[in-house]
Amino acid sequence: MDFQPNGDQQAIQEAVEALLARHAGAERAIALAAKGETDGELEAALAEAGYRDLALGPETGPLEAALVVEAVSRAAGLVSAGASLLVAPMLLGEAAPGPVALAAGDEPVPLRFGAHAPTLLVARGDEAFRVDLTPADREPVPSNFGYPMGRVRADVRAKGRSLGAGSGPRLRAWWRVALALEAAGSMRAALALTVDYVQRRRQFGRPIGSFQAVQHRLAECEVLVSGAHWLALEAAFHGADPERSALAAAHALEAAGRVFHDTHQFTGAMGFTLEHDLHVHTMRLQALRLELGGLGSHRVAASRARWVGTA
Repeated sequence: MDFQPNGDQQAIQEAVEALLARHAGAERAIALAAKGETDGELEAALAEAGYRDLALGPETGPLEAALVVEAVSRAAGLVSAGASLLVAPMLLGEAAPGPVALAAGDEPVPLRFGAHAPTLLVARGDEAFRVDLTPADREPVPSNFGYPMGRVRADVRAKGRSLGAGSGPRLRAWWRVALALEAAGSMRAALALTVDYVQRRRQFGRPIGSFQAVQHRLAECEVLVSGAHWLALEAAFHGADPERSALAAAHALEAAGRVFHDTHQFTGAMGFTLEHDLHVHTMRLQALRLELGGLGSHRVAASRARWVGTA
């Protein structure tokens, strides 16, 4: 894998960032989250621009789709970018109408985008299942995670069309790649907001960002976020190899805990208020850390992939 985007990848990144500048942002996410809605306008714009087809394109693939997923997360887009742009195409062999919700097993726990998704992908053991949902199949769940959450009826989740033997591990692997990408994007945005804040916030007659202890901790966060970015892209480049996917998710979601702590400590109570955009990104990190069994599950999957040969 090259560490510099080629010309086409650079063009894709510039184009999606221009689109997100018009259709995303923390202020927009706050307004939509207050109403418990997803961003249908952004969803439509991404589909119209062809980003749902990137993962399976003749001259593009999952790496290009991964770049877009991370960009959407970094811009606080309130769409199921990881599931819609990467997981669903790689699992189904075609784009699926968004938002797309992901579930592991049949327990009716709240799901990201579960109250709005027409498409649900469920991992059960060695198989994955596609479930087409109607409004009667799902209900919203109040949440402070920054994502619209919802439950899908247990009897509905237990149905669906099997995607074949081996599809369960593939769903979990691509899901882990998506989690790592979305976490990397949210962490990058949170860190940028915090660096900007400590450069402006003055204490003892100088910006708090000028203190070496603050600089050291922010530098450590930068290393963690960069690692999450590259591990996620490597996993996408290698087609969601089980070990690489699990390691990417484990690193990104462990880093998310550190970034959450440090960015909020350096911004103080401001980071949790609506006057500051930080919470838009950091509360999403908390939701991502819970999915697919959480950090421990990703670590176990990495160990199994390395030593047993299956995740």
